[in-house]
Parts: sequence; structure tokens; C-alpha cells
Amino acid sequence: MDRQAIFDWVKRRYGSQPDYPWFDNNAVLRHEDNRKWYGVILEVERKKLGLNGEGFADVINVKADPFLIGSLRMREGFLPAYHMNKERWISILLDGTVPEEEIRDLIDLSYGLTQSKKKKR
Repeated sequence: MDRQAIFDWVKRRYGSQPDYPWFDNNAVLRHEDNRKWYGVILEVERKKLGLNGEGFADVINVKADPFLIGSLRMREGFLPAYHMNKERWISILLDGTVPEEEIRDLIDLSYGLTQSKKKKR
């Protein structure tokens, strides 16, 4: 799943549009009501992620339960959250390693964890 496929899916699912607060290629996905982030898509140098090779890699950071994060980080395609709280957020490589359905499920989880308390009830 690439960044455009994610943008298309979250628009259909949640009505979200990517926000570009840094005026570069990095995009935030946020709730309309509380403006909290439920995802951030970043273009990061491969070496900063501890990956081999030159150039950049796209990742999406999503919020998740710390126990789930611990088990996900043991799998290929999952990394400690880049520039986020590493106990509550995880980076997912957008290079085809992680199946699209799993990425969507994790975005759903992150969306639920970050929605306003009124909506959770």
C-alpha cells in the first residue's frame, strides 16, 4: 500500500484529507473534530530508519496498544516510530512488506484510539 492508496482509503472511510503542516512531502492524517493525529506519512532517509541502501522510504506512523507494538516490532516491515513516542506509536514501511488489509486495520485502530472521548461512547 502506498501513500496515495492510503489517502484515497482514508478519504472514503473517514472523510479525511492529508494535511501538509511542514510544506513538504510529509502528511498528517487528523480527525476533523479534535484535530488529533491518527496517522502521519513520512518520507525518511533509509539510514535514519536503520535500513540498508541509499535514498528514502515511505512510512506511516500509527498509534497502537503498547503490547501490540511490542509484537509487531518483531516482524518485518514494522519499525520503532520515527519521531514519535515509541511506546504508543509504530512505523509501518509502505514498501509492500505489510499487507494492505493489516495496514488498514492498524489505521482503524489508531483512528479509534485518537478520536474524541464523546465519540467513543
